[in-house]
Amino acid sequence: MEKPIIFAKEPIVLELEAGTYYWCSCGQSKTQPFCDRSHAGSSFRPEMLVLPQKKRVVLCQCKHTEKKPFCDGRHTIL
Repeated sequence: MEKPIIFAKEPIVLELEAGTYYWCSCGQSKTQPFCDRSHAGSSFRPEMLVLPQKKRVVLCQCKHTEKKPFCDGRHTIL
């Protein structure tokens, strides 16, 4: 099983407009925390995040969260 690359050992807090976003699950994207298709050829797939209205979110950057795409604090034990 492939393991994601840890992009950062801290979450990112963003104020996002309503819309659909694709969170990078592999850690290779150059547009973190969002997917740029760098996962091509791997078993990783982006996680879709749909926001019906503007919202402040705390997204995982270590890529090991169990609540994808949201931070669950797992970065503290990596």
